[in-house]
Amino acid sequence: MGAAYFYHLTRRPLEATLPQLLDRARGAGWRVAVRGTDAARLDWLDEKLWLGPEDGFLPHGRAGGPHDAAQPVLLTDRAEAGNDPACVMAIDGAEVSAEEVRRLERVCILFDGNDAQAVQVARGQWKALTGAGCSAQYWSEESGRWEKKAEA
Repeated sequence: MGAAYFYHLTRRPLEATLPQLLDRARGAGWRVAVRGTDAARLDWLDEKLWLGPEDGFLPHGRAGGPHDAAQPVLLTDRAEAGNDPACVMAIDGAEVSAEEVRRLERVCILFDGNDAQAVQVARGQWKALTGAGCSAQYWSEESGRWEKKAEA
Protein backbone atom coordinates (compact mmCIF):
# COMPACT_ATOMS: atom_id res chain seq x y z
CA MET A 1 0.00 0.00 0.00
CA GLY A 2 1.40 3.35 -1.03
CA ALA A 3 1.13 6.80 0.45
CA ALA A 4 0.34 10.33 -0.66
CA TYR A 5 2.99 12.95 0.03
CA PHE A 6 1.87 16.57 -0.17
CA TYR A 7 4.58 19.13 -0.97
CA HIS A 8 3.67 22.73 -0.09
CA LEU A 9 5.94 24.89 -2.27
CA THR A 10 6.59 28.29 -0.71
CA ARG A 11 10.24 29.11 -1.41
CA ARG A 12 11.16 27.43 -4.68
CA PRO A 13 9.03 27.11 -7.81
CA LEU A 14 7.82 23.86 -9.31
CA GLU A 15 10.52 23.81 -11.99
CA ALA A 16 13.23 23.87 -9.29
CA THR A 17 11.59 21.40 -6.88
CA LEU A 18 10.29 18.80 -9.32
CA PRO A 19 13.70 17.70 -10.69
CA GLN A 20 14.91 16.96 -7.14
CA LEU A 21 11.86 14.84 -6.37
CA LEU A 22 12.11 13.08 -9.72
CA ASP A 23 15.76 12.32 -9.08
CA ARG A 24 14.88 10.72 -5.72
CA ALA A 25 12.08 8.68 -7.25
CA ARG A 26 14.37 7.50 -10.03
CA GLY A 27 16.97 6.63 -7.38
CA ALA A 28 14.38 4.32 -5.83
CA GLY A 29 14.09 2.62 -9.23
CA TRP A 30 10.60 3.97 -9.95
CA ARG A 31 9.12 5.01 -13.26
CA VAL A 32 7.24 8.27 -12.75
CA ALA A 33 4.28 9.97 -14.37
CA VAL A 34 4.07 13.72 -13.87
CA ARG A 35 0.36 14.46 -14.19
CA GLY A 36 -0.80 17.97 -14.98
CA THR A 37 -4.04 19.53 -16.11
CA ASP A 38 -2.92 21.66 -19.04
CA ALA A 39 -0.97 20.55 -22.12
CA ALA A 40 0.68 23.96 -22.59
CA ARG A 41 1.90 23.97 -18.99
CA LEU A 42 3.33 20.46 -19.46
CA ASP A 43 5.10 21.61 -22.64
CA TRP A 44 6.60 24.49 -20.63
CA LEU A 45 7.70 22.08 -17.90
CA ASP A 46 9.15 19.70 -20.50
CA GLU A 47 11.29 22.56 -21.84
CA LYS A 48 12.43 23.52 -18.33
CA LEU A 49 13.48 19.94 -17.58
CA TRP A 50 15.56 19.82 -20.78
CA LEU A 51 17.36 23.01 -19.75
CA GLY A 52 18.73 21.49 -16.54
CA PRO A 53 22.46 21.00 -15.95
CA GLU A 54 24.21 18.44 -18.14
CA ASP A 55 25.43 16.46 -15.15
CA GLY A 56 21.86 16.35 -13.84
CA PHE A 57 20.22 15.22 -17.07
CA LEU A 58 16.76 13.85 -16.36
CA PRO A 59 15.53 11.52 -19.11
CA HIS A 60 11.87 12.19 -19.75
CA GLY A 61 9.26 12.62 -22.46
CA ARG A 62 5.80 13.95 -23.22
CA ALA A 63 2.95 11.46 -23.42
CA GLY A 64 1.68 10.62 -26.85
CA GLY A 65 4.98 9.63 -28.46
CA PRO A 66 5.98 6.26 -29.85
CA HIS A 67 8.27 5.52 -26.88
CA ASP A 68 5.98 6.28 -23.93
CA ALA A 69 6.46 2.80 -22.46
CA ALA A 70 10.25 3.28 -22.32
CA GLN A 71 10.17 6.70 -20.61
CA PRO A 72 11.45 6.73 -17.02
CA VAL A 73 9.56 10.02 -16.52
CA LEU A 74 6.47 10.76 -18.59
CA LEU A 75 4.66 14.12 -18.54
CA THR A 76 0.95 13.64 -19.14
CA ASP A 77 -2.43 15.26 -18.65
CA ARG A 78 -4.26 11.92 -18.47
CA ALA A 79 -4.96 9.52 -15.61
CA GLU A 80 -3.45 6.61 -17.53
CA ALA A 81 0.29 6.78 -18.18
CA GLY A 82 1.95 4.70 -20.86
CA ASN A 83 5.14 4.09 -18.84
CA ASP A 84 3.54 1.94 -16.09
CA PRO A 85 4.64 4.27 -13.26
CA ALA A 86 5.27 3.26 -9.67
CA CYS A 87 4.94 6.93 -8.69
CA VAL A 88 2.65 9.74 -9.84
CA MET A 89 3.57 13.36 -9.21
CA ALA A 90 0.45 15.48 -9.55
CA ILE A 91 0.86 19.19 -10.28
CA ASP A 92 -1.53 22.10 -10.79
CA GLY A 93 -4.42 20.35 -9.00
CA ALA A 94 -4.40 17.21 -11.14
CA GLU A 95 -6.79 14.63 -9.75
CA VAL A 96 -5.55 11.63 -7.80
CA SER A 97 -7.74 8.78 -6.61
CA ALA A 98 -7.53 6.81 -3.37
CA GLU A 99 -7.27 3.65 -5.47
CA GLU A 100 -4.12 5.02 -7.13
CA VAL A 101 -2.56 5.82 -3.77
CA ARG A 102 -3.21 2.25 -2.63
CA ARG A 103 -1.92 0.71 -5.87
CA LEU A 104 1.24 2.79 -6.44
CA GLU A 105 4.41 3.05 -4.39
CA ARG A 106 3.94 6.79 -3.97
CA VAL A 107 1.73 9.66 -5.07
CA CYS A 108 3.23 13.14 -4.69
CA ILE A 109 0.99 16.19 -4.80
CA LEU A 110 2.92 19.41 -5.38
CA PHE A 111 1.11 22.70 -4.88
CA ASP A 112 2.03 26.37 -4.88
CA GLY A 113 1.62 27.81 -1.39
CA ASN A 114 1.44 31.32 -2.84
CA ASP A 115 -1.73 30.45 -4.77
CA ALA A 116 -4.81 30.39 -2.51
CA GLN A 117 -6.81 28.30 -4.97
CA ALA A 118 -4.02 25.70 -5.23
CA VAL A 119 -3.90 25.48 -1.42
CA GLN A 120 -7.67 24.93 -1.29
CA VAL A 121 -7.49 22.18 -3.92
CA ALA A 122 -4.68 20.46 -1.99
CA ARG A 123 -6.68 20.67 1.25
CA GLY A 124 -9.61 19.03 -0.52
CA GLN A 125 -7.34 16.29 -1.84
CA TRP A 126 -5.90 15.71 1.65
CA LYS A 127 -9.40 15.37 3.13
CA ALA A 128 -10.59 13.06 0.35
CA LEU A 129 -7.56 10.78 0.44
CA THR A 130 -7.19 10.55 4.22
CA GLY A 131 -10.98 10.18 4.52
CA ALA A 132 -10.70 7.16 2.21
CA GLY A 133 -8.11 5.63 4.55
CA CYS A 134 -4.97 6.48 2.58
CA SER A 135 -1.70 7.15 4.36
CA ALA A 136 -0.58 10.73 3.81
CA GLN A 137 2.22 13.07 4.79
CA TYR A 138 2.33 16.85 4.52
CA TRP A 139 5.74 18.43 3.84
CA SER A 140 6.52 22.15 3.94
CA GLU A 141 9.63 24.10 2.95
CA GLU A 142 8.59 27.18 4.91
CA SER A 143 11.65 27.03 7.19
CA GLY A 144 14.04 26.82 4.23
CA ARG A 145 14.30 23.05 4.20
CA TRP A 146 11.72 20.31 3.81
CA GLU A 147 10.05 19.32 7.08
CA LYS A 148 7.23 16.89 7.71
CA LYS A 149 4.42 18.87 9.34
CA ALA A 150 1.59 16.32 9.47
CA GLU A 151 0.88 12.65 8.94
CA ALA A 152 -2.35 10.69 8.70
